Amino acid sequence: MASLETSSAYLVGRRLVLRPVERDDLPWIRKWTNDPEIRALTGQVEPMNEDAALRFLDRIENDPARIWFMIAVKETGALIGEAGLLRMFPPWRTTDLTLIIGEREEWSKGYGTETMQLLLEHAFGCLGYHRVSVGVVAFNERALRFYEKMGFQREGILRDGYYHDHHFWDFVMMSILEDEYRRAEKTHTP
Repeated sequence: MASLETSSAYLVGRRLVLRPVERDDLPWIRKWTNDPEIRALTGQVEPMNEDAALRFLDRIENDPARIWFMIAVKETGALIGEAGLLRMFPPWRTTDLTLIIGEREEWSKGYGTETMQLLLEHAFGCLGYHRVSVGVVAFNERALRFYEKMGFQREGILRDGYYHDHHFWDFVMMSILEDEYRRAEKTHTP
């Protein structure tokens, strides 16, 4: 279990902290990336060994268009997932995001909602973005419901845009604008 004393909390919520990824976190990221169910839901197609994990860490540390966080339970420091902003493009004030609660026993506890609120508040309130988008595989109905609950709108479909388990699946593009977030945040306080 990671300790909050050895890591720096960057975004602090009621029950969670989002902090930068550290080298000692890579076994957790590898575990979630290599998990067959999570891999299917997130579109990960390559296994992550130790070398690949180090390359991933180097990429997120050195890519100015990406901010990545570990999600930790504030009270215990237990790592439960990862989240971040990517493909950040300040001239257009737009960014994509990712959110993975990797520990299945932590699903349906409101941690995704709190993480999303922290990420969106950071993107809109601190970084000045106007639009945040995400792509979701169509069979991930749980994620589609979650993003809609958070105020995301479906923008379009990449028909057969995802290939998994010998089948093509649609890829659903979604986004939220800052004013939509401000209206929606009143309805989903954790």
